[in-house]
Amino acid sequence: MGDKALWEILIPRQDNDGLEFTIEHHRQWDANVRSISGGLTILRTAKGQWMHDGRLYEEPMIPVRVLCTRDQMSGIVNYTMIHYDQLAIFAYAISTDTIFKTRDG
Repeated sequence: MGDKALWEILIPRQDNDGLEFTIEHHRQWDANVRSISGGLTILRTAKGQWMHDGRLYEEPMIPVRVLCTRDQMSGIVNYTMIHYDQLAIFAYAISTDTIFKTRDG
């Protein structure tokens, strides 16, 4: 397993003007993350709220779980910031104690 951890990153469902991102836009992100980490788990939408420069931002967020190294997650965060044109991205380690077993391993 090495230094991999289970991470969660919050992906916006809408752009900064409140318009929904297309499924294709999300699928491009999914493909990039799979190419970095080998897989991902997309959870149900959650309601996000935070303040930035005195303004309240409210938008649906998509929690996505990824098993990867911290450096890989840093790359995913950087890509996400650009791909979704965001002011901020939130990712956090859920656990560093992980088990990943394959049928032949």
